[in-house]
Amino acid sequence: MRLMVYNLRYCAGTGIGFHFPFPGSGYLRRTTRNLSRITAFIKAQNPDIVALTEVDSGSFRSSRLNQAAVIARELGHYHCYATKYGQGSIIRSLPIWNKQCNAFLTRDTVRGERFHYFAQGIKRLVIELELDNLVVFLVHLSLKFRHRHGQLRDLCALVKAVKKPCIVAGDFNALWGTREIELFTEATRLKNATPVETPTYPSWSPRRQLDFILHSPEIRISNLQVPHVMFSDHLPLVCEFEVEGGAGG
Repeated sequence: MRLMVYNLRYCAGTGIGFHFPFPGSGYLRRTTRNLSRITAFIKAQNPDIVALTEVDSGSFRSSRLNQAAVIARELGHYHCYATKYGQGSIIRSLPIWNKQCNAFLTRDTVRGERFHYFAQGIKRLVIELELDNLVVFLVHLSLKFRHRHGQLRDLCALVKAVKKPCIVAGDFNALWGTREIELFTEATRLKNATPVETPTYPSWSPRRQLDFILHSPEIRISNLQVPHVMFSDHLPLVCEFEVEGGAGG
């Protein structure tokens, strides 16, 4: 099976003009053209599962289009998504912010989907996707170290409750390096499919390893690539794997 993990930056793009005429103004521009580029790129990778963070589900900048739905339709995949902000958060009522989501796309049969929310942080969503012989978690952890530490503790409990082989993937915002997730991987027995010193941010001059794919021992990684494309401020991860005793491969 092939898994792609990609922080899309809401398809807002990159480049020197992103912060003109004021810092962050690129987040307010129309995203349709870059969405088309990203969709074509993802389709060319032929992934079975796509785990997307920072997806616009229908604000004015995306011309009211749900970016996850657009990509899924082009791939012929099922999709699910949810806002990444905690239930009861005032951010859910703010324009643009209330359309900022994370999403899964998959060609496989879905046996279940669950939307969990961490107890701490602004970005709190965890999507749990259950397939025939696999469970995949998608996360986008907090920028604050203290909140990330609490989120990883909550995530550990979710992983330990799973009865199938599992993958935990997404943007971990591990600003202090891979040592941030070492206690988590030890507690869950998950392995890091992403080699040390595999920076994914920023895409134009990668220096930080923020995006990870962690997996159960029953999952065998056969290949991992980091395509150097600059549609977003993050580089994507593309991972090929097999589940021992399963039909993946």
